Amino acid sequence: MDSDIKEEIPVHEEFILCCGVETQVLKCGLWTDLINDQSANRPKLLIFIITDPNAQEIKDIYGLRGQVEHKLAFLRTHVPKEMKLVVIGHSIGCYISLQILKHGPELPIIRCFLLFPTIERMSESPNGKITTPLVCWFRYALYIPVYLLLKPWPVNIKSLMVRMCLRMMNLQSPSEFSLLNMLEPSCLVNVAYLASQEMMEVVKRDNETIKEHLSKLTFYYGTKDAWCPKEYYEDMKRDFPEGDIRLCEKMMPHAFVLHFHREMAAMVAAWLKDDLSKVQH
Repeated sequence: MDSDIKEEIPVHEEFILCCGVETQVLKCGLWTDLINDQSANRPKLLIFIITDPNAQEIKDIYGLRGQVEHKLAFLRTHVPKEMKLVVIGHSIGCYISLQILKHGPELPIIRCFLLFPTIERMSESPNGKITTPLVCWFRYALYIPVYLLLKPWPVNIKSLMVRMCLRMMNLQSPSEFSLLNMLEPSCLVNVAYLASQEMMEVVKRDNETIKEHLSKLTFYYGTKDAWCPKEYYEDMKRDFPEGDIRLCEKMMPHAFVLHFHREMAAMVAAWLKDDLSKVQH
């Protein structure tokens, strides 16, 4: 994990059936099937990353509760029970991470990093005040123009738009296919639906779960984050003075994945290095 050691880490994409829904899984490292691989080279630790989002079918899987159940089902059915877990959440992924800790007490989670955590008062945040009326009150009115404008576009036009936007933002995307999916009307409808539930349900911070698992948690707040403003960080520091609650000093934005993904990865890797000793060799 040393920053001066550069090695090529294989990344591959799979689609699995989880809770009756085709689920995209990006795997980093030399492994494929953790359940059936009993070799000595099988990893002893899995880092599970939940970004800004099976024994049975899940009702309302594209809702907030359904997303929590979906992640729990994946961990319970596709990861060996004895494999230690590190959970990394970003934005609403932090709320889902806390719910995993709450509803999956049997999971051997040794560490949990919550980056720019939207875990409370989402509709009261600066961005939430703008987003709430759009996704809660006018969501259905937005569906019609979305379908009329995007559905008829051929794939090559959508691809051209994606590439133009990436160039304008000075970005390079490893998967244009994933970005093309975002221009599918059905995907945008699901995003708006989930966002409406986030605004309505992510209100009160789950202090009970935080208190129970505080020793495992690291919170990382932005200095200028319109989704979880600095006052939320100050409230957390006041309520949990013994907790590992940090404020970004690098001026990273909430959507750090666009321009600061390498810096964030190096920082989290440095934090995690001290915890790797907990993994039994």
